[in-house]
Amino acid sequence: MFTGIVSAVGRVASTSPNGGSGTGDGGRVLRILAPYRGLKKGESIAVNGACLTVEKVLKGGFTVHAVRTTLGRTLIGEWQKGRSVNLERAVRAADLMGGHIVQGHVDGVGTVAGVAEVEDAMLVDIRVPPEVEETTVLHGAITVDGVSLTVNALAEDGIVQVSLVPFTRAHTTLGRLSSGDRVHVEADVLGKYVRQLCRSQR
Repeated sequence: MFTGIVSAVGRVASTSPNGGSGTGDGGRVLRILAPYRGLKKGESIAVNGACLTVEKVLKGGFTVHAVRTTLGRTLIGEWQKGRSVNLERAVRAADLMGGHIVQGHVDGVGTVAGVAEVEDAMLVDIRVPPEVEETTVLHGAITVDGVSLTVNALAEDGIVQVSLVPFTRAHTTLGRLSSGDRVHVEADVLGKYVRQLCRSQR
């Protein structure tokens, strides 16, 4: 489990199909540069909001293996060497819950429909998949590329607007977003359970 509070921005150092193993599973192995200390094999890390398992701990980083299922639900298969990614290690019971409950299960890919500067905020309109839209409420929570954000507006069908404060822009990759960019989105888990409960009562 995560909170959507990015603790570091890493960089993709390399990607390779199946890690060169020739197993034919359709996955990809990524080597990611990160400033973390004390990483352990098997640890979960959210990489742009996708929960991945550390396979190897390397000097200055780690490797993860994104299987075919993950590639089918995310943009990871398109990532190239040099890409910056938001990182968060799994939350501990004693940690501050600064964001919201984030599972690291990407629900879909959204597309930035517009970006506007309004005083000290950056407003970003994101067109989200229907399954994310139906569980999203005004002033509720949404995760964008691993960052916990508050829904600022629901301007039109399929569009979720978030507001980025200066700190978020400076300490995550979101400050570089522009129209047409695609992002990972995860709906609020509470909304998912409410939706399922309502469906079961029909």
